[in-house]
Amino acid sequence: MTTSDEIEKPRKLEGKFEGMLVCFVLGLGSLVAWNSMLTVGDYYYNLFPKYHPSRVLTIIYQPFALGTMAILTYNESRINTRLRNIFGYSLFSIATFLVLVLDLATSGKGGIGPYIGLCVLAACFGVADAFVQGGMVGDLSLMCPEFIQSFFAGLAASGAQASGLRLLTKWGFEKSHNGLRKGTCMLLCSLIDTYLYISIYSHTYFHYGSFLQHGTLVLFFAIATFFEFLCIILYAMYFPKLSIVKYYRSKAALEGSKTVSADLAAAGIQNETNPQVGFDAKQQERLSNKQLLLQNIDYAIDLFLIYVLTLSIFPGFLYENTGSHKLGTWYPLVLIAIYNTLDLISRYIPLIKCLKLESRKGLLTAVVSRFLLIPAFYYTAKYGDQGWMILLVSFLGLTNGHLTVCVMTKAPKGYKGPEQNALGNLLVLFLLFGIFSGVCLDWLWLIGKPGAF
Repeated sequence: MTTSDEIEKPRKLEGKFEGMLVCFVLGLGSLVAWNSMLTVGDYYYNLFPKYHPSRVLTIIYQPFALGTMAILTYNESRINTRLRNIFGYSLFSIATFLVLVLDLATSGKGGIGPYIGLCVLAACFGVADAFVQGGMVGDLSLMCPEFIQSFFAGLAASGAQASGLRLLTKWGFEKSHNGLRKGTCMLLCSLIDTYLYISIYSHTYFHYGSFLQHGTLVLFFAIATFFEFLCIILYAMYFPKLSIVKYYRSKAALEGSKTVSADLAAAGIQNETNPQVGFDAKQQERLSNKQLLLQNIDYAIDLFLIYVLTLSIFPGFLYENTGSHKLGTWYPLVLIAIYNTLDLISRYIPLIKCLKLESRKGLLTAVVSRFLLIPAFYYTAKYGDQGWMILLVSFLGLTNGHLTVCVMTKAPKGYKGPEQNALGNLLVLFLLFGIFSGVCLDWLWLIGKPGAF
């Protein structure tokens, strides 16, 4: 009889680097479309100036993400993780393509109709996020911590990439006729797939206006959407066959995990355990979700508070409450770009062992101390100049990414595979609950602002 301790561990952890790279791409692909929608907020403010698009789209997105995640977390032990993630990435791809179709069909015009359509697609992004983020974090929680770190770095990279491309398109199209829409369309198209952008952007930049006018953009977006399925291909066909991934999933299966069965089958591994044997039954016992939550309530609170604070400031406050400065219309875009860049960089800091915060009390103290940023942002927006605001946004991004990775890599240690998967889903649920609460609290910044409602 084979037990989880008897599985031969790869001597050199074969495929670890490749696995980290795939996790990074999967993280990038899972939020690149949503982050592009947030980053091009200036475009949507131009189309829908009275509807607070940055705040409204986010507050629509989050209830669908949170509600779907709650259902999936409750049923996580009975859900096929492979199908869950593939469905999530597919929904992201379809919704991204429809955002582009909506803009082209309406010729970039505002109005309540296109705005409602945009809100529906934001809800689709929320559902896809719950499927992918909870499924991937649960799956990666039973593997090495570097995989989770890479996945969360990819999530942040999607925002940094969106910001960089948005600044580039604003610079290139700001003074041209209908330039904001042209630049934004090019941005969204590019964001569908990084590799497609790299390979063709240099050839289309100076002719992009005529490219739009000749109606070939539909074909371009169809090709780009096809490449979005890169994430599906990597997850479904390449990732399961890595030696290190097969090792961790086989170990989890022998510990009683049913969520990895389909992925093991895809890798050509049949899970053979005998549930009638007493040792196997004991081996497969696991803590309930309630017990896991009680043992890790401080980690759950950490994630909730991290994102309550972050989303009460980013992105709505940065777009609508920072006033006018020398940077003019560039100012909110620069702030968003700085946050996304520092958020990405900070997610690699825990790889330096001496800088990784592992103390549970230390993590909670650091998380609570971030709330001093609220009065700091308030008084800086009211009395300070843009330099101080950039400093605060930098600190917000640094602490957000660093603390997130520290919590997500530390919490699953010491548990069996099925428990790690369940705990990963629980932590993502509290993360999304924090985001939703922060988005709601973000509206409080509008109190007393003339013409806000």
